[in-house]
Amino acid sequence: MTVSLPDGLLAVVKRDCPTCQLVVPVLAAVQQTRDAPPLTVYTQDDPGFPAGLDAVDDTDLAVSLALDIDTVPTLVRIEAGRETARLIGWSREQWEPFTGVPGLGADLPPHRPGCGSRTYDPDLAARRGAIAGARGLRSRRVELGPSEDEAEAMFERGWTDGLPVVSPTPERVARMLTGTTRDPDAVVAVVPPDLVECTVEKAAINAVLAGCRPDYLPVVLAALEAACTDEFNIHGLLATTWFSGPVIIVNGPITRAIGMNAGINAMGQGNRANASIGRALQLVIRNVGGGRPGEVDRATLGQPGKYTFCFAEREADSPWEPLHVTRGLPASSSAVTLFAGEGPRGIVDQLSREADSLANSFAACLRATTHPKIALAFDAVLVVSPEHARVFREAGWDKARVLDELMARLQLPGAELVRGASGIAEGLPAKVATATLPKFRDGGLLIVHAGGGAGLFSAIIGGWASGPAGSAPVTREVGT
Repeated sequence: MTVSLPDGLLAVVKRDCPTCQLVVPVLAAVQQTRDAPPLTVYTQDDPGFPAGLDAVDDTDLAVSLALDIDTVPTLVRIEAGRETARLIGWSREQWEPFTGVPGLGADLPPHRPGCGSRTYDPDLAARRGAIAGARGLRSRRVELGPSEDEAEAMFERGWTDGLPVVSPTPERVARMLTGTTRDPDAVVAVVPPDLVECTVEKAAINAVLAGCRPDYLPVVLAALEAACTDEFNIHGLLATTWFSGPVIIVNGPITRAIGMNAGINAMGQGNRANASIGRALQLVIRNVGGGRPGEVDRATLGQPGKYTFCFAEREADSPWEPLHVTRGLPASSSAVTLFAGEGPRGIVDQLSREADSLANSFAACLRATTHPKIALAFDAVLVVSPEHARVFREAGWDKARVLDELMARLQLPGAELVRGASGIAEGLPAKVATATLPKFRDGGLLIVHAGGGAGLFSAIIGGWASGPAGSAPVTREVGT
């Protein structure tokens, strides 16, 4: 934070300090001495103190923080807008030559220590650290006019996703950066479609805009790294006329540490971490990479998950290993898995009490992903609720068994898939009529445990084009 300071002498005081009260006559004497340098008094806690000295209100501590005041009274010499010397507390022997005024405080004790500055009050410690950190930020500052409304100004500049955002002040960005040990200047990823380098600081700015807390930032950074890989292909996902967007599935201890929702309404509204982490990724793609609807983003319909789609896996009572373990990471690690997904579609099965029956239900619903006559072209995530998962647990089916059983039921006769079959023009070329094709490619069906403890409902998150021409799920460990 830059603060303009007048040349001359500057004193910082507060009423709630006996030494500051003691030196009021001394300050008055310096102000009234014609040959003394001009003295400006800043007061930290009471705009009316000291009476009669025309003190400047510093109750917002802007000057105190800019000068890094730790004790009051502090007397500072300013030359050409810069500090050249300072004194702390009261000492007649030091103040007289410093001010050039002899005989100061003749009736006062020769020395008194000062008191702690308000900048060190416990409730102000975070703000102090944030403002100190803000000095090192490199991003361009945007100054708003005095009559501009902050929220409207950010809409007009195109920084939002259509909903209001949090103003990314230097203090908020600096505070956000306390959530990671990474260097603010370190490049996290090159962000499509404009292929712009995104530093940790730039990601933090968008995390502020999204409403994140600092402890969410490592998850945002991991998601950004995953999104900008060739495998995930965020550029292609943006440019397609299909309406998928990045779905972030979070695993590991970080989900509990930051309070993510893996239970009731896990994929819905109401949880700050779930909502703001997914939104932060989308805002980075928009504001850093230039991925905007109607420009590179060509989705025919879009879907609400393109604001944010992020949830945690319910690991504590899951019958299966969590997703990040299935994908090769240690159980003790925290991770994000990015999937190019559409909005969730529900599966209702309130009667199946046997694993075979429930697997048949799931397979029938999975066959309809994107279209019942399309095979091998799209991936999917199957989100199994606790009540449905209990059916598989009681049958002794681990995740690998569930996946094998579903894939066995999703071997589709080519004759049912070709164009014109079932009176539907959509379908595959006639050459597959004698073949049997799996609905999903190897690795193209992910299984996750999430949701509330009541309700015999699960969900399918359909994907986008799979493989080299489209997108593959990408898992990245969350760092610090």
